[in-house]
Amino acid sequence: MFLKQLNLINYKNINQKDFTFDSKINCFVGKNGVGKTNILDAIYHLAYTKSYFNPQAIQNIKHDEDFFLLDAVFDKENRDEKIACSLKRGQKKVIKRNNKTYEKLSEHIGLIPLVIISPSDSDLISEGSETRRKFVDGVISTLDSFYLTELLQYQKLISQRNALLKYFALNQTFDKDNLAIYDEQIIPLANTIFQKREDFLSQFTPIFKKYYAEISNEAENVDLVYKSQLLDQSFENLLKENLNKDRAVQYTSVGIHKDDLSFEIDKFPIKKFGSQGQQKSFLIALKLAQFDFLKQKNGTPPILLFDDIFDKLDASRVEKIVTMVNNDVFGQIFISDTHEERTEEIVKQTHQSYKIFNL
Repeated sequence: MFLKQLNLINYKNINQKDFTFDSKINCFVGKNGVGKTNILDAIYHLAYTKSYFNPQAIQNIKHDEDFFLLDAVFDKENRDEKIACSLKRGQKKVIKRNNKTYEKLSEHIGLIPLVIISPSDSDLISEGSETRRKFVDGVISTLDSFYLTELLQYQKLISQRNALLKYFALNQTFDKDNLAIYDEQIIPLANTIFQKREDFLSQFTPIFKKYYAEISNEAENVDLVYKSQLLDQSFENLLKENLNKDRAVQYTSVGIHKDDLSFEIDKFPIKKFGSQGQQKSFLIALKLAQFDFLKQKNGTPPILLFDDIFDKLDASRVEKIVTMVNNDVFGQIFISDTHEERTEEIVKQTHQSYKIFNL
């Protein structure tokens, strides 16, 4: 899988740009603010139907314009896949594959395997549990379309259950049988999602540990620890035990929507006890493990986006990544950087074909 051509119109700060890419390495260089990251984000958008950096779709339209359009040609097993993404103000986003519009955007997820490594990944450490759940769910959904369907259905039912709890409180009433209708639908979905998350992390964590050891050259032990209320007791019992609490707070206080992934170094949270260098190594290992996991499952390397990464890494970590490129670990790579000379020097070390786009 690789991206052959890309056309952007009115995307973020970009009026209009066309690119024809190398099948191996492509670099966007230029000063801050010229749109390097936005081009990477456009590629991500075409794979995942949304921006990596700004989930508010309308905010991805260039100021004073009415729409944006992303148009691309991917080579998938020597066959062209034409993917287009467009959004008009006041309308729904449209994703097309070979000129055919998807009825649901979720149907597109998984067609284009892609991994992005960006300084903003630090949110995975610094932000709350939702950010880490989204990471786990994103990797699983890329490979399992049923998982994404189940997750969306679970979220919809939880929202409806919460609305019912609010209705009960507002009207000073309670109907246990009505609530049970939602519980009966939610419980099997929660159990399935929990099991798939647990299975995924049992396979993913050893890959992550391997990459951390390669990148860091350090002796400390790192781990990804799955935190879920369903590890201790059944979801059915949890709902029963917390019914009075749910009525009081007017929302569903237990469930897999409360799951978290603990990032640990020597059994302590890396957020509090990890140095900046250790945290960087942790995040890059996490993303390279995502890359490796998708590659193993799909049988083909995902497209890899490095956003401003060489500006944030020391020479030894850059060298590790270059070695991986030399060993043909990766497929097509996109890099953004502020220094053209540095970028060219790094990519020359890979002995792979490349293009540099000076913005």
